[in-house]
Amino acid sequence: MAGASTPNDHIDTDIDTEWDPFNRSCPSRLLLDRIGDKWSVLVIAILGEGSHRFSELRARIDGISQKMLTQTLRALERDGIVSRTVYPEIPPRVEYALTSSGHSLTVPLRALTEWAVEHMPDVVRAQRRYDENVCATPTSSSS
Repeated sequence: MAGASTPNDHIDTDIDTEWDPFNRSCPSRLLLDRIGDKWSVLVIAILGEGSHRFSELRARIDGISQKMLTQTLRALERDGIVSRTVYPEIPPRVEYALTSSGHSLTVPLRALTEWAVEHMPDVVRAQRRYDENVCATPTSSSS
Protein backbone atom coordinates (compact mmCIF):
# COMPACT_ATOMS: atom_id res chain seq x y z
CA MET A 1 0.00 0.00 0.00
CA ALA A 2 1.33 3.39 -0.87
CA GLY A 3 2.71 5.14 2.14
CA ALA A 4 2.48 2.01 4.29
CA SER A 5 4.73 2.14 7.28
CA THR A 6 6.11 -0.50 9.52
CA PRO A 7 6.65 -0.55 13.28
CA ASN A 8 10.29 0.37 12.65
CA ASP A 9 9.37 3.55 10.73
CA HIS A 10 9.51 5.98 13.62
CA ILE A 11 9.07 9.66 12.96
CA ASP A 12 12.26 11.27 14.20
CA THR A 13 10.81 14.63 15.14
CA ASP A 14 9.15 16.49 17.97
CA ILE A 15 5.37 16.03 18.20
CA ASP A 16 4.93 19.79 18.63
CA THR A 17 6.73 20.57 15.38
CA GLU A 18 5.11 22.59 12.60
CA TRP A 19 3.80 20.03 10.11
CA ASP A 20 3.99 21.09 6.45
CA PRO A 21 2.61 18.56 3.95
CA PHE A 22 3.96 20.70 1.10
CA ASN A 23 7.49 19.91 2.30
CA ARG A 24 8.53 16.61 0.74
CA SER A 25 10.29 15.41 3.89
CA CYS A 26 7.35 16.11 6.21
CA PRO A 27 5.79 12.93 7.64
CA SER A 28 2.33 14.47 7.34
CA ARG A 29 2.54 13.59 3.64
CA LEU A 30 2.43 9.92 4.55
CA LEU A 31 -0.70 10.52 6.59
CA LEU A 32 -2.35 12.35 3.68
CA ASP A 33 -1.34 9.49 1.41
CA ARG A 34 -2.97 7.00 3.79
CA ILE A 35 -6.25 8.84 4.35
CA GLY A 36 -6.47 9.66 0.65
CA ASP A 37 -6.04 6.02 -0.37
CA LYS A 38 -9.20 4.57 -1.93
CA TRP A 39 -9.32 1.63 0.46
CA SER A 40 -8.79 3.80 3.54
CA VAL A 41 -11.55 6.17 2.45
CA LEU A 42 -13.97 3.26 2.08
CA VAL A 43 -12.98 1.63 5.38
CA ILE A 44 -13.34 4.92 7.26
CA ALA A 45 -16.72 5.57 5.63
CA ILE A 46 -18.06 2.17 6.69
CA LEU A 47 -16.63 2.36 10.20
CA GLY A 48 -18.26 5.78 10.50
CA GLU A 49 -21.54 3.82 10.70
CA GLY A 50 -20.28 1.80 13.68
CA SER A 51 -17.90 -1.04 14.52
CA HIS A 52 -17.55 -3.93 12.08
CA ARG A 53 -15.84 -7.28 11.90
CA PHE A 54 -13.24 -7.99 9.23
CA SER A 55 -15.60 -10.21 7.24
CA GLU A 56 -18.29 -7.51 7.28
CA LEU A 57 -15.85 -4.92 5.95
CA ARG A 58 -14.65 -7.28 3.25
CA ALA A 59 -18.23 -8.04 2.19
CA ARG A 60 -19.10 -4.33 1.99
CA ILE A 61 -16.00 -3.23 0.04
CA ASP A 62 -16.35 -4.78 -3.38
CA GLY A 63 -13.00 -5.66 -4.93
CA ILE A 64 -10.74 -5.44 -1.89
CA SER A 65 -8.55 -8.46 -1.25
CA GLN A 66 -8.06 -9.95 2.18
CA LYS A 67 -4.41 -8.89 2.09
CA MET A 68 -5.22 -5.29 1.15
CA LEU A 69 -7.92 -4.98 3.81
CA THR A 70 -5.51 -6.36 6.42
CA GLN A 71 -2.79 -3.90 5.37
CA THR A 72 -5.23 -0.99 5.33
CA LEU A 73 -6.64 -1.79 8.77
CA ARG A 74 -3.17 -2.23 10.28
CA ALA A 75 -1.95 1.06 8.84
CA LEU A 76 -5.05 2.93 10.03
CA GLU A 77 -4.68 1.33 13.46
CA ARG A 78 -1.02 2.35 13.64
CA ASP A 79 -1.95 5.92 12.76
CA GLY A 80 -4.57 6.02 15.51
CA ILE A 81 -7.52 6.27 13.12
CA VAL A 82 -8.94 2.78 13.75
CA SER A 83 -9.05 0.72 16.93
CA ARG A 84 -9.05 -3.07 17.02
CA THR A 85 -10.83 -4.89 19.83
CA VAL A 86 -10.38 -8.62 20.42
CA TYR A 87 -13.14 -10.18 22.51
CA PRO A 88 -12.19 -13.21 24.66
CA GLU A 89 -14.70 -15.58 23.12
CA ILE A 90 -14.46 -18.89 21.34
CA PRO A 91 -14.02 -18.44 18.48
CA PRO A 92 -12.34 -15.07 19.02
CA ARG A 93 -14.27 -12.05 17.80
CA VAL A 94 -12.41 -9.00 16.50
CA GLU A 95 -14.11 -5.71 15.76
CA TYR A 96 -12.78 -2.55 14.20
CA ALA A 97 -14.03 0.93 15.05
CA LEU A 98 -13.00 4.52 14.49
CA THR A 99 -11.10 6.36 17.19
CA SER A 100 -12.00 9.97 17.96
CA SER A 101 -9.42 11.03 15.36
CA GLY A 102 -11.00 8.63 12.89
CA HIS A 103 -14.48 10.00 13.59
CA SER A 104 -13.21 13.50 12.87
CA LEU A 105 -12.38 12.33 9.33
CA THR A 106 -15.92 11.21 8.52
CA VAL A 107 -17.26 14.71 7.78
CA PRO A 108 -14.60 15.70 5.21
CA LEU A 109 -14.60 12.23 3.66
CA ARG A 110 -18.39 12.26 3.40
CA ALA A 111 -18.13 15.65 1.68
CA LEU A 112 -15.58 14.24 -0.79
CA THR A 113 -17.77 11.22 -1.46
CA GLU A 114 -20.82 13.41 -2.06
CA TRP A 115 -18.75 15.66 -4.33
CA ALA A 116 -17.61 12.64 -6.37
CA VAL A 117 -21.16 11.35 -6.79
CA GLU A 118 -22.53 14.79 -7.66
CA HIS A 119 -19.80 15.60 -10.18
CA MET A 120 -19.38 12.19 -11.84
CA PRO A 121 -21.43 13.19 -14.92
CA ASP A 122 -19.16 16.24 -15.42
CA VAL A 123 -16.05 14.11 -14.92
CA VAL A 124 -17.24 11.49 -17.42
CA ARG A 125 -17.98 14.22 -20.01
CA ALA A 126 -14.57 15.80 -19.45
CA GLN A 127 -12.85 12.42 -19.80
CA ARG A 128 -14.68 11.71 -23.05
CA ARG A 129 -13.77 15.14 -24.48
CA TYR A 130 -10.17 14.67 -23.45
CA ASP A 131 -9.97 11.17 -24.92
CA GLU A 132 -11.58 12.34 -28.18
CA ASN A 133 -9.09 15.20 -28.47
CA VAL A 134 -6.11 12.98 -27.71
CA CYS A 135 -7.26 10.39 -30.26
CA ALA A 136 -7.98 13.11 -32.85
CA THR A 137 -4.55 14.72 -32.47
CA PRO A 138 -2.16 13.36 -35.08
CA THR A 139 1.05 11.99 -33.66
CA SER A 140 4.32 12.36 -35.45
CA SER A 141 6.14 9.15 -36.09
CA SER A 142 9.81 8.93 -36.85
CA SER A 143 10.86 6.73 -39.71
